[in-house]
Amino acid sequence: MQNSNKIIQYIGIPFTALLSVIFGLLLISFPIGIYVFFETDIGGDINYEFPLTHLDLFEGTELYQTSFNVSIGDAFVVLWVLYLVFFVIAILGPKKDFLKTLSSIISFGKYDVKLNYMIGITKWFSILILVSVLINFVQEGMGFDMVPPLTDNDLIQFFYISLAPLIEEFGFRLILLGIPLFALYSSKSSIKYFVKCLWRPDNLDIVDSKKALFLIIFVGILFGFAHIAFGDSWSEGKFTQATASGIILGWVYLRYGFVASLLIHWATNYFVFSYANFISQINIISIEDAFSHSLMSTLEIILLVAGAFSICILFVNKFYSKKNLH
Repeated sequence: MQNSNKIIQYIGIPFTALLSVIFGLLLISFPIGIYVFFETDIGGDINYEFPLTHLDLFEGTELYQTSFNVSIGDAFVVLWVLYLVFFVIAILGPKKDFLKTLSSIISFGKYDVKLNYMIGITKWFSILILVSVLINFVQEGMGFDMVPPLTDNDLIQFFYISLAPLIEEFGFRLILLGIPLFALYSSKSSIKYFVKCLWRPDNLDIVDSKKALFLIIFVGILFGFAHIAFGDSWSEGKFTQATASGIILGWVYLRYGFVASLLIHWATNYFVFSYANFISQINIISIEDAFSHSLMSTLEIILLVAGAFSICILFVNKFYSKKNLH
């Protein structure tokens, strides 16, 4: 294990520098997103005062197009504050704050993601982006393109993208993964213990992880299928990428809890689109063209390099932990 710590210590400075840059970019996306939503013409003929109940989300319900006095701006602020609260929780805990954990990596080569949520978030977010880019590259070579759902309005799209992580993580991670994990591995039946295990499944006594891994893969496949199953969904090429993302998010949820999986999902949605929409508005180009802008390419390169570093460290830890067992 000492050799493992030495290797991590050698690459600690560039690695922690990359994680710090990603952390800074995530933090800056909060004011960028609120600026884009309230201070730009992203919505064209509508703005943040558009009634919430006029969204297609409510179509077919009794609330659709009623005079319920809540705008998408009100709902967006609630989402924004919730994510900010989770972000602060991630910086401070669960055991050490973000800066102290980074310092331990640089000084001693001690790389324990469970000490701080934000370390795990930046690490696994970069891995998820790396895996997604590789899958997209292979699929494009095979003629499978990922075509996103058609949206008539970028403001409404940004709202939906910001809402999706909360709904999907609640449904796919807490309900479809967290409850079955509790049923399989719980040793108590109290409400407090149940909530504690939903928040962080590593509180469960998981000795044999085969059932848990099977469940993560199964829910990941459901997550992938949900992205292509409906009429206005992504094209079929999204299935593989979304399934891989669902499996990664499920693994993160199992190991590090709901805060980490939610914020990684938030980063793939709100974070990415806040920068893309900002670039779109500043340069007066379409959101599609914004994704080809040099700044977005730079963000992608940073994440890909950090993802490669993170995978290398995973292999180093795995190799030396096995070596020590023999």
